[in-house]
Amino acid sequence: MENSVLTGRVHSFQSMGAVDGPGLRYVVFFQGCPLRCAYCHNPDTWAFDGGQETTVEDVLQKVRRCAPYIKKTGGVTLTGGEPLSQSDFAAALLTTLKAEGFHTALDTSGAASLESAAKVLEHTDLVLADLKFTTEEDYRRHTGGSLAHTLEFLDLCRKMGRPVWLRHVVVPGLNDGPAAAARLAQLAKGYDNVEKVELLPFRTLCIEKYAALGLPFPLEGTAPAGEEHLAPFYEALGPLAKPAK
Repeated sequence: MENSVLTGRVHSFQSMGAVDGPGLRYVVFFQGCPLRCAYCHNPDTWAFDGGQETTVEDVLQKVRRCAPYIKKTGGVTLTGGEPLSQSDFAAALLTTLKAEGFHTALDTSGAASLESAAKVLEHTDLVLADLKFTTEEDYRRHTGGSLAHTLEFLDLCRKMGRPVWLRHVVVPGLNDGPAAAARLAQLAKGYDNVEKVELLPFRTLCIEKYAALGLPFPLEGTAPAGEEHLAPFYEALGPLAKPAK
């Protein structure tokens, strides 16, 4: 099947994103995710049969309309959900975007086979890697995924020479504190392709989404993260640490 007619499932689009990579960006939210993160803000992207079926060409037509605003200093970001869960569609879309001169970014947890990931990374300029937790036990308990596999994905990014921005949500009582900050710093500094670490304070804006879907919010009653929760991370990471935009 030719790239232009290859189909995938997309949850939504954002035409002027400012927090998903450098500059103004067109953001494509993929449908479907294998993880169930305790603090997930997009439970409506979990189901693989949700969203809307669309072709690569359909997405390209939307992106091209924004080219005057995003092409010079911004680009296109694939996020989700988990884009690597639809690796053929993601790779086809990125291939064409690169051919048309757009900067490409991939926002991912790395929760897919390394073979699938490599296929997508071939056409990715920047990886926004979501590092959920810094111990295997916490990773499995609060996401259903694996820290070990995430580190294998980061190793692959390094091997393929892809720059990485690590993203880490700080949740009070779950992954905050000096010890957690020290583990994150040690991990981040072990990769010479990690350009920065974006710290995202936990928020509860997603509660209404869970209610609408009839789902319990796992962290109901957890207070939003404040500066005091982020401070140990800034201290441990030093110049690598950046606040979320």
